[in-house]
Amino acid sequence: MKRGYHHGNLRQALVEAALELIAQNGPQGFTLSEAAKTAEVTPAAVYRHFAGRDDLLAEVARQGFDIFAALLEYAWNDGRPTALAGFEATGRAYLAFARKYPGHYQAMFESGLIPGNHPDLAMVAQKSRAIMERAATGLSAALPAHRRPPASMISAHVWSLSHGVVELFLRGNGGSLPYLPEDLLETGVGIYLRGLGILPPDR
Repeated sequence: MKRGYHHGNLRQALVEAALELIAQNGPQGFTLSEAAKTAEVTPAAVYRHFAGRDDLLAEVARQGFDIFAALLEYAWNDGRPTALAGFEATGRAYLAFARKYPGHYQAMFESGLIPGNHPDLAMVAQKSRAIMERAATGLSAALPAHRRPPASMISAHVWSLSHGVVELFLRGNGGSLPYLPEDLLETGVGIYLRGLGILPPDR
């Protein structure tokens, strides 16, 4: 019996096949026919669930963003015990996600997908951004209004810093350094928050 039907969920079997192929060849390194072969189904069966490879990648990315959002929500924990602790935890959650779910991460950020072309993907990606913006809002609330950047800008800055640490050092694209990715991110965020005045200079 073919693997997809044996599991009773061909759509999910194809997602798992795509994750296996992404691990081997990257998000652009396989065809829909290869995904069908890995899932042990005919190519015709694939098209009952996905219009093409990008459609399959979008579902992998959607599931990844769903996991990612849950991890961010857990890390933020409504700003407990403090908004600063919750905000810093979201950065660590970003690295933890990239380390534990590399196939999903690649589909989300390295596949070239445009979320706006896939409504379900766009919706769950926005959910992740909204959590980061809530964390930034809680963190910056103590700043005077004239010195307070928009929460979306703060979250975008920290998201960019987290993404850069993942791409260059956690995934090894920038060579090796005698620092853990977590330490690079923590010190970088600390410098940024001191610049905003959220942290005192000696923190």
